[in-house]
Amino acid sequence: MTAPIVVRSPGKLFIAGEYAVVTPGEPAVLVAVDRYLTVRLTPSADSGSIHSPEFGRTPLVWGRAGDGLTIDAEHHPYEYVLAAITLAERLRSERGLPARYYDLRIDSGLDDASGRKFGLGSSAAVTIATIRAIDEFYGFGLSRRDAYRLALLATIQVAPQASGGDLAASAFGGWISYRSPDRDVLRAALDAQATVAELLASPGWAPLDIARLAPPASLRFLVGWTGRPASTARLVDAVRGGSGAMDYPAFLLDSRACVTDLARALDDGDDHSTLDAVRRARRLLRRLGRSAGVAIETDALAALCDTAEAAGAAAKSSGAGGGDCGIVLAPEDADIAGMLRDWEERDVRHLTLSVSPAEGGAP
Repeated sequence: MTAPIVVRSPGKLFIAGEYAVVTPGEPAVLVAVDRYLTVRLTPSADSGSIHSPEFGRTPLVWGRAGDGLTIDAEHHPYEYVLAAITLAERLRSERGLPARYYDLRIDSGLDDASGRKFGLGSSAAVTIATIRAIDEFYGFGLSRRDAYRLALLATIQVAPQASGGDLAASAFGGWISYRSPDRDVLRAALDAQATVAELLASPGWAPLDIARLAPPASLRFLVGWTGRPASTARLVDAVRGGSGAMDYPAFLLDSRACVTDLARALDDGDDHSTLDAVRRARRLLRRLGRSAGVAIETDALAALCDTAEAAGAAAKSSGAGGGDCGIVLAPEDADIAGMLRDWEERDVRHLTLSVSPAEGGAP
């Protein structure tokens, strides 16, 4: 029996640049974290299947109709996986490789024991892992960057406004800076049924930039979880369509300056400036939320961040906010024990996460 192909992808957290990164070319800083989603691919005979214990015992069975896929259910939770399979099968067909079937087993360590999501980017992790597993199965020989690109092309068919920063973190690990490509141009190429080779060469990728950053010299990275899941797509749409007196171009300028300073501070090993940039990023998101009339920093996130700052650290909401996680960077003299006691009293859960190692070579 052929051994299964096993691919593991890490989750992610935003450090700075949320909301702005949705605009092509605007920068963000992210980290991959050491919680992982695993995809196991096993060759099969007459049909393929997708199974995750998170979604019950019955697998989703898929087959073929011409060059397309068929599924045996009207509603299913595997949109990102099927989008990734469909795109990878297009690449297989273009390369003249024979069609084969395979079963995918998905096991996620990005949620708690009850299945509640921590906001660590499970959709991105499963898309990256699926693309990489199928790449190994068919022997495409994709670079890590092209695997990211295929994963983003699959993602924007499900979530058109997705920046792809979470995909980049999951693909490359470690600390990264990221600027998103022009997804409108990429979607137009998808709609025009461009070949995968044409899609990978699309001018829409032009603003894309993924680069490794040095980790902080001596700062401790901590994560708190509010216990309340948040919808990134809903919050981003609410901010972009906010009715308040929001000067969004000014926000983009301020975010760009803040994230650029943060990336420079990290690469220079300047922990003091790193802390300052994280505090600036928090203030920017709070101001954006107020002006848009959207609760980016909820009461629970505010408590998480305020207690961290009182302990001598820098903290902010991570990602779209509205719940999920907050991140903390703490200098050596910060009162971490006191902060964690305060979190416990306020029902903020300390997630024992570290940064996942960089992998896959240079982005």
